[in-house]
Amino acid sequence: MYRIFQIIIIVSLVSAMYGCGVYSFTGASIPPQATTYSIEYFPNNAPLVQPTLSQVFTDALKDKFSNQTNLRLTNGVGDLHFEGSITGYNVRPQAIGADDRAAQNRLTVTVSVTFLNEYQPENDFEQNFSRYYDYESQRSLAEVENEAIEIIVEALVDDIFNRAVVNW
Repeated sequence: MYRIFQIIIIVSLVSAMYGCGVYSFTGASIPPQATTYSIEYFPNNAPLVQPTLSQVFTDALKDKFSNQTNLRLTNGVGDLHFEGSITGYNVRPQAIGADDRAAQNRLTVTVSVTFLNEYQPENDFEQNFSRYYDYESQRSLAEVENEAIEIIVEALVDDIFNRAVVNW
């Protein structure tokens, strides 16, 4: 009987924590009064422009908040608001082989983000986030680009989400 009572107490506490909006099982710490988020389109202002990157990145960031929080996307300025741009998209040799040729190349994407938190302005930030993908130089960028972008965007979105709402 005591064991059942313990289980009921634990379930009640977890439900209360999850339901109030202060904590979610993803580790997000969102002000309880926040109900909306907004994400402006992130234009690609990098010197080298990949045509689909802006849309892929913007959609991935929206999807992360849609799937990992109870917040509702709004077209206006939300309680949590993101804007910025893609500022870097470049490929550079990363490792040199025995014949002084690149053995590995690195695709790097940099995003400038401004985050505004209506209820916790002390958590506002302007920051650059950068991630990369290394690939063998025998392969062309065109061969690896889709996979690389998918991996880089996922990592960038995780970094931005964690910086904005996960206070560990």
